[in-house]
Amino acid sequence: MADLSIEVQEADGVAVLQPSGFINAHTVRGFEEAMEALVKAGQYTILLDCRHLTYISSAGLGAIMGLIETVREHGGDILLSNLQSNVFAIFDTLGFTQLYRVFGDQSEALAALHPEQQA
Repeated sequence: MADLSIEVQEADGVAVLQPSGFINAHTVRGFEEAMEALVKAGQYTILLDCRHLTYISSAGLGAIMGLIETVREHGGDILLSNLQSNVFAIFDTLGFTQLYRVFGDQSEALAALHPEQQA
């Protein structure tokens, strides 16, 4: 099995990227390419559903940081959901939980993006 696999879906007009495995110096290029492809396709709101992500290194965090300015300049954002406790600890220790909105699950994140649908 590969160290990282990535599934991309669409939900309510939002690109949902689901990495499985771990993102480190050896696997980060595939993660970067998947995110960059979404942005090049004009998808500026990206939800990283991390339910199957077991580890992320500084290289992976750098890949996210590398795109945040571009997506926000286009009115989008990168959101995080389903962080396992060890992955949350990495994001939190490095201050990413202050820079990005973090949600318990995918439905919470989508609801925050589309509050008008919550009637």
